[in-house]
Amino acid sequence: MNDLILQLVAGYGAFAIFAATYLSCLAIPMPSSLMMLAGGAFAAAGDLALWSTAGAALSGAILGDQTGFHIGRFGGSRLTDKISRNPARAALINRARATVDRHGGVGVFFSTWLVAPLGPWVNLIAGATGLHWVRFTLWDTAGEMIWVVVYVGLGYTFTNQIETLAGLLGNSAGFLAAGVLTIGLGLLLRDALRRAKNKARAQDGTDEPPDH
Repeated sequence: MNDLILQLVAGYGAFAIFAATYLSCLAIPMPSSLMMLAGGAFAAAGDLALWSTAGAALSGAILGDQTGFHIGRFGGSRLTDKISRNPARAALINRARATVDRHGGVGVFFSTWLVAPLGPWVNLIAGATGLHWVRFTLWDTAGEMIWVVVYVGLGYTFTNQIETLAGLLGNSAGFLAAGVLTIGLGLLLRDALRRAKNKARAQDGTDEPPDH
């Protein structure tokens, strides 16, 4: 395990975990999952209290998501337009918008733990597209509870295999995120082809001579 992460968790305890989960939910690269695993391991050893560790992780995650949501609510249009100038992120922003439009809170729920790397973008779009705050908060809190329980619980249970767990879970998250992006791009392409096909049919119908 990274020595710096161990030192941070050992030295600052729950505060370090709170800061890591908060910043990671704002798309700032932080080893939040690894720090939760470490926090669980320290709790198992009796160096940290389990409930304060899990509570700090959950509080940081929820507060980070709320920050992203409100950034989207009050400045989302300008920010998403700026982000969309990058072609690599434009499809991601469009898919996040479509996910929130179609699935609302359910999309927020899964983005917090199943495809956590996509979570910050979904929070931003949820705010920008006007998803109701209560609905967002309920689904977001439920999802973050799963994320925290899984990582802190695994660290607490498998204290001696933290590095192996971190590698496996990190790879799984990456594969899931890539899978979601691939599916999203495929759906966008399918919709574009369908619209083009419908437009072509409409034009063909317009161009046909009237029957006598």
